[in-house]
Amino acid sequence: MAGANTAKFHNDMGVEIIEIGAREFECIGAKPPFDHPHIYLEMGNSNEVICPYCSTLYRHNDTLAGNGAIPEQAKLVE
Repeated sequence: MAGANTAKFHNDMGVEIIEIGAREFECIGAKPPFDHPHIYLEMGNSNEVICPYCSTLYRHNDTLAGNGAIPEQAKLVE
């Protein structure tokens, strides 16, 4: 699953829920240097998954592109 095209998200904003277009992605918590271990998450058949490190709830939104997010600033731009 993990690869160069894997969508990456963070929660510097401290919101409870981030809607994303991807079902498989990487959560880094906050931006470096305050990030948690980078973890790859999969939603599987569910529409939601909670990051076990930062407790952010990621919810799938099929109207978004694979790297799309609400709020938009949750997308990690490297």
